[in-house]
Amino acid sequence: MDPTAHGPAPRRTGAAQRREGGRTSQGRRGLRSVPTGAAATAEATTGSPFASDRLDGRVAVVTGAGSAEGIGYATARRLLALGASVAIVSTTRRIHDRATELGVTGFVADLTDEAEVGALADAISDQLGDVEILVNNAGLQSKASPEILRPVAQLTFDEWRAEIDRNLTTAFLCSRAFASGMAERGWGRIVNLAATAGPVNALPTEAAYAAAKAGVVGLTRALAMELVADGVTVNAVAPGLIHTGASTFVELKQGMGTPMGRPGTPDEVAAAIAFLCSPAASYITGQMLVIDGGNSVREAQYR
Repeated sequence: MDPTAHGPAPRRTGAAQRREGGRTSQGRRGLRSVPTGAAATAEATTGSPFASDRLDGRVAVVTGAGSAEGIGYATARRLLALGASVAIVSTTRRIHDRATELGVTGFVADLTDEAEVGALADAISDQLGDVEILVNNAGLQSKASPEILRPVAQLTFDEWRAEIDRNLTTAFLCSRAFASGMAERGWGRIVNLAATAGPVNALPTEAAYAAAKAGVVGLTRALAMELVADGVTVNAVAPGLIHTGASTFVELKQGMGTPMGRPGTPDEVAAAIAFLCSPAASYITGQMLVIDGGNSVREAQYR
């Protein structure tokens, strides 16, 4: 697949050279002291040192944003409203329709392919600048690539590997492509899309999906500790039953049975993602935020 939005294949630039050469000799950044008490009060009167939710001047990448009714699209729209320059990615050319609707840049790439992810990173850096925010949304099932539902005893190795690649390898490859640059510049946000299936609960026939999403949480926590001294936070959100364009009738009916009496919306998930991407979330890292209307908390169904 062509990983660029348009034009010839991207050249290998500084972003690629940094990835190939590894981390710079500057090493890990030291932790800075945080004002407290009277100093914090003094800063509050001037306002400027305090975090906000604005993302003006930041470059953000949102993967898996091909559906106008999906979490990725809703997240891109919200980050754009907060002032970020946004690039969106999908495996199909419908991403260009979404990009036109939002007024952002769209890219087609197979994020399970190491070479395509590298070319994508170069193309985004060339066109928009250094990436400071990454939302790894690619992998959640869609009508174009439905979740594989089969008991473990009947699951083929190729089906297992496809589900792991789509839901976990994509987050690994994209995080690896952009994390070093964030660390070198001393600021960054990575938000990974997990799910309640795997980290919180599981259903029969979805072992591969559950394993992949549990792996996303493990990746999130490990990467958070690797980057914690470099000004980069890494978190995950775990949506439950969300009404997207890929939702089945059965899933929507299950959503009506949650404590809130309805499934969630992509915008509600996007709001949480956008907060974790903001400067205001600077003291949150390595965490998983469950967004399921309280469904995983309830001990039993009530009539």
